[in-house]
Amino acid sequence: MAANEGERARRRLSTQERREQLLSVGARLFSESPYDDVWIERVAEIAGVSRGLLYHYFPNKRDFFAAVVERESERMLRMTAPVPGVPVRAQLAAGLDTYLTYVETHAHGFRAFHRADAAGDQAVRRVYQRALAAQERQILAALGADPEFGPGFEEAVSARLAVRGWLAFTTAVCLEWLREGTPDRDEVRELCARALLGVIS
Repeated sequence: MAANEGERARRRLSTQERREQLLSVGARLFSESPYDDVWIERVAEIAGVSRGLLYHYFPNKRDFFAAVVERESERMLRMTAPVPGVPVRAQLAAGLDTYLTYVETHAHGFRAFHRADAAGDQAVRRVYQRALAAQERQILAALGADPEFGPGFEEAVSARLAVRGWLAFTTAVCLEWLREGTPDRDEVRELCARALLGVIS
């Protein structure tokens, strides 16, 4: 009994720690299985909490998934953040490598993320649109800070449309890459890099 009580005590987490734990479990499950195949009961079981406690943090599965997507989107923005003072062209291959690693590692989550937008789920769609807008702003800011393009670049409507179109193109390429397994990773990276340089030149 004492051992069990000690184990329970070690598992006591703060509100923020528990939320992060649940989101970590959710991110893993959504990366391994499509949205419809993930059960809240399984999340609670892996986390070692009751289903009621999970619903205390997230009212329903949709809100839970939206929170997972938002967390993963923020992580991706941090992972692909530009390095100040380094030209965009010099950073592009490394940034795409990071992105493709994420796509490979979280294939189901990547697919579910984009299917959720197409399905019209408003809660997840808002998270999805905010994530795309944040990616767009991050890329435009990096281009605007690069002397090759200049600070006015990120304000141009044509630049915003070009970057938005490139993000859609890159998503389509990655979804096809996951589905078919071809071309190889290096070709995907080069294809996406050439496409961005083409639309911003």
